[in-house]
Parts: sequence; C-alpha cells; structure tokens
Amino acid sequence: MSFEKPSKPSLLIHKKGEAIETVSTKKSITSLLTSHDGTEVIYHELKEGSRWGMAPAKGWDALEGVYVLSGKMNIHKSEEDIIVETGDFISAHPVQEHLVMTALENTKFIYICSQPVFHHYSKATKELEILAVNIEQKDGYTADHCERIKSLSMKVGEKLGLKSENLLKLHFGALLHDIGKVKIPESVLLKPGQLSEDEWKMMKKHTFFGAEILRETGIPHLISAAEVVEQHHERFDGSGYPKGLKKDQIIVEAAIVGLVDSYDAMTTDRVYQKGRSKEEALAEIKDFRGVLYHPRIVDTFLSVID
Repeated sequence: MSFEKPSKPSLLIHKKGEAIETVSTKKSITSLLTSHDGTEVIYHELKEGSRWGMAPAKGWDALEGVYVLSGKMNIHKSEEDIIVETGDFISAHPVQEHLVMTALENTKFIYICSQPVFHHYSKATKELEILAVNIEQKDGYTADHCERIKSLSMKVGEKLGLKSENLLKLHFGALLHDIGKVKIPESVLLKPGQLSEDEWKMMKKHTFFGAEILRETGIPHLISAAEVVEQHHERFDGSGYPKGLKKDQIIVEAAIVGLVDSYDAMTTDRVYQKGRSKEEALAEIKDFRGVLYHPRIVDTFLSVID
C-alpha cells in the first residue's frame, strides 16, 4: 500500500509579523494571513481616527465577519452608531448596508470573508492611496495632504449627518481626490512658474483622469468615489471644472472635498508658495460663501474647524 504525499503541508505556522502578504500605510496595516478555497483571513490595524468599511455589492453573497482583538471602533450604520471593542464580533451574510468603522483608539481586528477580497479590494485600494500620496508630494504638498483632506472632510460629513453610504463615498473620494495627476506630464505638474493656456487645460483633466482610474478598478466603493474625484473642482456659482456644474448639481461629497482642499491649499507651505494663516484662509472662505462654496457646507466647515 502506498500513500501520496500531500502537495503542501496542511498546517502552516506564521510567526509574529509574518503573513502571506502585507500592505501598509501611515494609518493602517492590512495582512493576508491565510487563504483557501476562496476564504480569506485578514489582519487589520487601524490608528486612532482611521476608518475602514464594509459595503453591499451587486452579486456579492459572502459571509463576512470582524473580531476585535484590541481597541475600540464606532460602526456608523444608516440608522444608528454602535460601539464595538475588544472581544466583540460582528458578521453579515451578506452585508446589506454600508458600514463605516472609525477607530476610537488604536485598534486591531481579524476580518474573515468567504470570498477573496484582499487583492481585489484591500491591496488595490492601498496601492492607490500610496500612489496618491506620492503624487501630492511631487506637486509640492507634504505626505499628509491626502490624510488631512480625508480627515477634515469626514468631520464635515459627519457633522452634516451624512448616511454611512455617503460617508464611505466621501472617505475614498477625499483620500484619492487628486489621483488623476498621475496622468499629467511632469513638465506640467512640476512647472514652477505660471502654466500656459494649453498646460492649464491639461492640468484640469486630472479630475477626469482620476475618475477614470477609479472606475476602471471595477471596485464598487472606488467606482462610487469616482464622482467625488470628478467634481471636486466644481464651484457653487458654476465657475469650476470640468463641467461647470453649479449649486445642487454638485454632489455634497464633492462640495465638501472642494472646500476642504481649497482651505488646505491656502494654509499649506509649498515649494513655491508660503501658506496663509488660518485666519486669512477662513476669511476668504467666508467671503466666497454662496459664490464658490455651498453656504451649508461653509457653515458646517466653520463649525468643525474652530
């Protein structure tokens, strides 16, 4: 009698810090621990204030579960907020509403999914985040620019009482708002002087390019965020781009990002320009309330920035 040897060992032991693959950003760590027959076990770390989400998708029928190893998170649902902490477990089969989870302190959790998600969702999203940061650094911003835009935009969105679906859209739209600059020639992006008319036309295409990049991922939450990326330079009076939308033609998430991005641009020191004071920037925003910026967004922004 003979026995066939298994093609690979059935027991795998990963020492502390080891994983099949890990993707890290300044605010999070995502590690694929094990995967078999479509099921994945993924380890997450979120810094305080960072967010993660689960959302329904057409044709998606996976069992998903989150077990909190340490820390505390607020789960924003459509009708209520729920606090989960060390030892708590949530699951859904399938997820039927958008869930936005905010780390109230440094948090570690295990995420289990019966269908593959790591490469298609987690890794692709993290790689875009890293690319967005690199592009902003080339454009004269610091590595924290994207994080600042996301953090402040989410504060405004939460203050406005946006639904969890809209908050998830805002989160990724804010974080990746300038991702389209990856397709702008460096001769234009890095030009220290004033852009020519043709160069400015090219620069303005970054909103279209960014939306295109996100839609081409095929990932539902990024496809949704594409609309934010495409509209974040539209202005309340119709003077923005790429389509000259005005007032309520501009989605609320894009109106938020547009205002927050303007404020950050005003107050940030860049290679070729010293930032203005907070007081000067806020005065300008107040002056352009109802002109460039939606009045309700301005009022909410002022309430969270002070």
